[in-house]
Amino acid sequence: MKMEYNIMEYLLTSLDCPALDASGICQLSENPSVSEEIGIQAARQMRQFIDEMPGGFLIYHAGGKEEIIYANKALIRIFGCSTLEEFRELTGNSFRGMVHPEDLDAVEDSIKEQVIQSKYDLDYVEYRIISKNGEIRYIEDYGHFIRSKAMGDVFYVFIGDATEKRERRKQETLQKEKEYFQQLEMIQGLSMEYESIFYADLDMNRIHAYRVSERMVKKFGQDGGIQEYAGFDADYVEEWVYPDDRELVLCTTDPDSIRKKLANKKEMHICYRIYQDKKPVYIQLRIVNVGSSEHISQIVLGYRNIDDEISQEMERNRVLEAALSEAQSANRVKNVFLSNMSHDIRTPMNGIVGYAVLAKNNIDDKKKLMEYLNMITSSSDVLLQLLNNIFEVVGIDSDQIHLEENKCNLVELLHNIRTAMSLRAEEKNITIYLNVSKVSHAAVLGDQQKLSQVMLYLIDNAIKYTDVDGEIYISATEQTMRVKDRAIFRFVVEDNGIGISKEFLKRIFEPFEREKSTTLGGVYGTGLGLTIAKKIVEMMDGTIEVSSIVGKGSKFTVTFCFRLQEDEDMDDDNEKPGSDAKTGPKTILMVDDNEINLEIGVELLKEAGYFVDTATDGHIAVEKVKNSKPGTFGMILMDIQMPVMNGLDAAKAIRELSDPKLANIPIVALSANALKEDKKMALNSGMNAHLSKPIDVEQLYEIVHQILDDI
Repeated sequence: MKMEYNIMEYLLTSLDCPALDASGICQLSENPSVSEEIGIQAARQMRQFIDEMPGGFLIYHAGGKEEIIYANKALIRIFGCSTLEEFRELTGNSFRGMVHPEDLDAVEDSIKEQVIQSKYDLDYVEYRIISKNGEIRYIEDYGHFIRSKAMGDVFYVFIGDATEKRERRKQETLQKEKEYFQQLEMIQGLSMEYESIFYADLDMNRIHAYRVSERMVKKFGQDGGIQEYAGFDADYVEEWVYPDDRELVLCTTDPDSIRKKLANKKEMHICYRIYQDKKPVYIQLRIVNVGSSEHISQIVLGYRNIDDEISQEMERNRVLEAALSEAQSANRVKNVFLSNMSHDIRTPMNGIVGYAVLAKNNIDDKKKLMEYLNMITSSSDVLLQLLNNIFEVVGIDSDQIHLEENKCNLVELLHNIRTAMSLRAEEKNITIYLNVSKVSHAAVLGDQQKLSQVMLYLIDNAIKYTDVDGEIYISATEQTMRVKDRAIFRFVVEDNGIGISKEFLKRIFEPFEREKSTTLGGVYGTGLGLTIAKKIVEMMDGTIEVSSIVGKGSKFTVTFCFRLQEDEDMDDDNEKPGSDAKTGPKTILMVDDNEINLEIGVELLKEAGYFVDTATDGHIAVEKVKNSKPGTFGMILMDIQMPVMNGLDAAKAIRELSDPKLANIPIVALSANALKEDKKMALNSGMNAHLSKPIDVEQLYEIVHQILDDI
């Protein structure tokens, strides 16, 4: 009997037909009508379309075992199968066999619930499947329930593989979680030093308080909470913020201002003041963009007290300003010093140059010639003293001065100093008086050279600033101590000279200071003598004081504590041999690269009766000694700075010669390198002594006589 079918009925019947004809549609009747032919043709075309769909399509019975009626090629591929038969076998030809066992009950409950609630909408469910190779994949299922006259109750379902989509969604979720936890970590980190922390969403006009200070409690409560962002800090600004800074704070927290300032950077901050205990305290507000850089909405605001930091910064600035002021002051002192030195050095240099010209012009007049030579010598002494003072200060400031404790007779020392300075005093007809009657123990242990240096500076200063026919009083007094082997000695140098003003007394011991310039006062000097004296006194744990009245004179008092000698009889171990004893080898090897220095040295030594050989660098000197017979050279006078091989290396090379008689020839440095460190380097290289240039003739003769007489 003929039956009427719509297209869906034809399709369902053909999909479920166990025996298909060549066209894929079973014969529904022996003699189909025209309408049946049309239905069959439509069903055939629809089936072809469904098979070629890129997504999966499934039809299965709604009841019973939920047998599969049809699965298209795309669904078969999703399950990793090649044929429909293979797919039916994998799933047991059932929808229940398609779904992962753990997801089955939840899936069917969800489908039933959606079918009951809506007759016309597609139901949606997600579940897992197990493909043929055992891989678990995720499925999106869009289905609908229908009743068919031919097939009964069925579901037709559109199925998509959501595995990759789900993985992307998972990664996005993980990224969001990561960002969220980063925000939490940042907020917690800020909380360690920030008194108030807020998270705000400008688009939603919401601000969440994570931590609030006592100044924010009024708005957010003790435990924080969520408020509208707009105007969240109005009360705080009005009540706490310094009036001059209120507009700054309000403008900074304005959403439009935040978006503008964070458009090209991650964070921003301002510093402002609040009232705390009626005093201004510095607060820093830092705003950080924690959301998208393309659209500024999610931000974190942190408030922290930076008053200590600001105070420290202000203190650092104060120290820097003080250092700058000190540097500027030092620069002024340096300029004064250079100006003084320019004058003081040029003055004796002018004398040397001028008298040298006069000496040449009067070479045949022995009287004038001797007068001019004496003036050259005097000017040279002044120039040398200037240089020595400068080197003395440099040596003290660089810690190159070391104290020694040796036997010293204070009475003899003061008498010798008085005798030495009397020659200078006589030039101005100044009388020097010495009183040592109150010294009970003259024999002490101390640095005799340093004590002499201090007294010489003080007496020299007194002579400089005392007028013609003046007087200088030197005295020494002893004060016993409870410690038996020690005593306090007070040395006084007093004059009736021009005196020192009260203002200048405050800086009299500062380097390069002089109350009157040499031009106005007619006094030569660097202004370093008293500076050196004070530094030496302090090194010896002593004290130095000064008092003065302008027009009446000055008084310097120096106090030291010395250890007393057990035996006060002074030995004569230091007595120098007579300068006329000149036994042993007389040949001296003089080494210097400067022809003038070499010529002067050779002539001075020849005048004293010595034979002299010369070398112009250290290498030549080493070769001469190496190739000489023992006893040829009695000693070597060695310059230090020379080309090819310097004096230090030359001395070391001589000391390493295989012949001990040659290796042990006495070597004396004769160099312009006159600092303590230079002398130390000379001795360390193997030299026996050090003499400074310009040559002190008496000192040169003394050391040459001493060395050669000992051979």
